[in-house]
Amino acid sequence: MKTNALVPELAVSDWRTSRAFYCDLMGFDVVYERPEEGFSFLRLGDAQLMIDQIGLGRTFDLDGAALHRPFGRGLNLQIRIVDVQMILSRLASAKIELYLPLEENWYRRDDHHVGNRQFVVADPDGYLLRCFEDLGSR
Repeated sequence: MKTNALVPELAVSDWRTSRAFYCDLMGFDVVYERPEEGFSFLRLGDAQLMIDQIGLGRTFDLDGAALHRPFGRGLNLQIRIVDVQMILSRLASAKIELYLPLEENWYRRDDHHVGNRQFVVADPDGYLLRCFEDLGSR
């Protein structure tokens, strides 16, 4: 497996809870992990993501800045999904509320529009995930 040029690493408050959310509900697979550090490298299709428990191993934070949830304010991670409905069903079964409900949007890209069927959900620490199916262009 080739590692992407950009792979976000999310500081999480409870590694096991986050790992279960990403793997069981979102459909990610574990590529490798270091449980003693609360670290997992995850993959979903071409998307790659790392989670790392705060206080175990190395924690990236800013001196003097309060570290409290929700984390990642002002950031949402867009993830291309093959079937958004499958993930929506798992989230509904787990009674996870969506941050933004399922919608279809068309975005201008130069002289054409590209379509996304998308929704946004917050992970256990408040990181926003914008999952989308590609609807092509027009």
